[in-house]
Amino acid sequence: MTKVTLTVPDIDCEHCEHTIVSTLTPQAGVRSVAVDIPTKKVSLEFDESQINMDKVGELLDEEGYPIESVVPA
Repeated sequence: MTKVTLTVPDIDCEHCEHTIVSTLTPQAGVRSVAVDIPTKKVSLEFDESQINMDKVGELLDEEGYPIESVVPA
């Protein structure tokens, strides 16, 4: 499993959190998603054999939440 922390500057509210969680959680290989609204961070655990960061970035871009940075957790 791969664990990363994403910085997503457009996270502002619980609606943002819900959108991100509901977008990523159903994806094959995604094990956990946690959003911290005050810090604008997303903790993500996933199986790289099923989904990669390019796909995660694409999914979040489509919802209006571009990733600013990715840091291994």
